[in-house]
Amino acid sequence: SDMKLLSISEGTDDRNKVYLKINENSDFIPIIDELIGTYSFIDSKDNLLWFYTTESAPNGKIVNLEIKNGSFVWNEVIAESENAIRSVNIINNSFVINYLEDTFSQISIFDLSGEFVSKLSLPKKGTVSGFGGDIDDKESYFSITNYITPREIYQIDLTDNSFKLFWNEELDGYNSEDYVSSLQFYSSKDGTKIPIHISHKKDLVIDENTPLLIYGYGGFNISILPNFSKSQTAWKNQNGVFAVANLRGGSEYGDAWHEAGMLLNKQNVFDDFAYAAKFLHSKKIGSPETTAIDGRSNGGLLVAATMLQNPDLFKVAIPQVGVLDMLRFNKFTIGWAWESDYGSSEKKDEFENLLAYSPLHNIKSDVCYPTTLITTASRDDRVVPSHSFKFAAKLQEYQSCNNPILIRVEDRAGHGAGTPKDKRINQISEIYGYALNVINN
Repeated sequence: SDMKLLSISEGTDDRNKVYLKINENSDFIPIIDELIGTYSFIDSKDNLLWFYTTESAPNGKIVNLEIKNGSFVWNEVIAESENAIRSVNIINNSFVINYLEDTFSQISIFDLSGEFVSKLSLPKKGTVSGFGGDIDDKESYFSITNYITPREIYQIDLTDNSFKLFWNEELDGYNSEDYVSSLQFYSSKDGTKIPIHISHKKDLVIDENTPLLIYGYGGFNISILPNFSKSQTAWKNQNGVFAVANLRGGSEYGDAWHEAGMLLNKQNVFDDFAYAAKFLHSKKIGSPETTAIDGRSNGGLLVAATMLQNPDLFKVAIPQVGVLDMLRFNKFTIGWAWESDYGSSEKKDEFENLLAYSPLHNIKSDVCYPTTLITTASRDDRVVPSHSFKFAAKLQEYQSCNNPILIRVEDRAGHGAGTPKDKRINQISEIYGYALNVINN
C-alpha cells in the first residue's frame, strides 16, 4: 500500500505521537496526537493496522486501526494481561506474543481476531527472541538463552508449533550442566518483592567468604533479562556467585514497574539494590567483606549512589561509565533526553530530589568508603567522562580511610557499543580481576 506512518517521541520517553499518510497526495493526519502511551506499529493487512500500546494498559495490549471510508476506528484486539508484553510479531496470520512471567519469556499465540489459540511449550526457561517473518509465512526461528545456557536457535513450523534445534553457540570447555541458576524473591525497604537471579558453579560450596558480584540497572524501562554472558561466566569460573537483581525502573513488570523507579521514585531503585545485598548476606551468600557491585551507565549511577548510602555493605564498588553529576547531566551531549527518567534540575521539586542522591554531591569527608574502581572512556559521547573524572577526584579527596579510589580510562573507545573484542577482554580481566584480588586478599 501507499500508506506511510510517522512516529514522533521525545528523548527517552517511550510514549509517542503517530501520524498517518493515506496515499501519496494526502498529508500526514494525526491519529495519536498526544503523549498518552507507547504506540508501536506491528503490521497491516487490507484496511487494518495493528499496534502494540500501553495507553491505559501498563502491561501492554494489542489494538487495531480500521480505515473505513476515510474515517478511523480504533478497536481493542487483545486485552492487557497480568504479565507485561515484551514483543509482538504477526506471522502465519496469527499474533505471537512474548510475555514476561517473572522475567522469563512465555509465548502465547492468538488468531487475528484476538482469540487465544495456544501457549508454546519452550525447551527451557529463559529469554526468547525472534519469530520474525511476513504475515503469511508458516515458518520462523526463535532463540532462547539464560544465565547458564548459551544462545540456542530453533526452527519452528507454525502450522503445528513443532520446532527443532537449528544452531547453538558452543564454547570450548563450557558445559552448562556444570552451573546452576535460581530465581528468588526478596523484600525491598518498602516491602516490594524484587526478583533476583543467582548463578554459580554447581559444585561451589557457598558461605560468607564466597566472592559475590551483584549487577543491576534499574531505569529507562529497560529489562535485564536472563542472558548468557562470557564475562559473568568468567566470574563464576573463579568460584564466585553472580547475582542480577531486577530492580524497579525497568520494564520487567510493565510501565508500573518503570514508574516506581523513575523521577521522584528513583530512591526506590537504590533501596532495591542495597536490599539485594542484605538478602544474599542473610542467606550466607557472601558478606559485606566479599561483595562487589557493578553497573553501567544508569547502572553506574546505581552503584555509586547505593555505595555512598550504604558504605558498610560492600567491599568493592564498580561504577562504569556512570551518570554521576545529577545536577548538570542535561548540559552535555544527549543528556537532556534523560530528563524523562531523572527529572530536571531546573524544576524545584526535581532539583531537590536529584540533589538528595546525586553521587557527586553526596560524598562525605568522615566516611570510609569501599574500594572503588570507576571506569570511563575518553571518547564516551553518551555519558561524557567528566562525570567519572569529577566523581573520582572528589571521592579521592574525601575518602577517610586507606581503601583505594581508582579510575580506569579507556582511550579510543566510547560508551561501550563497538568496543573491540581485545579491549573488552582486557576490561573484563582488569576490572573483575581487581575486584577478586581485593576480596580474596
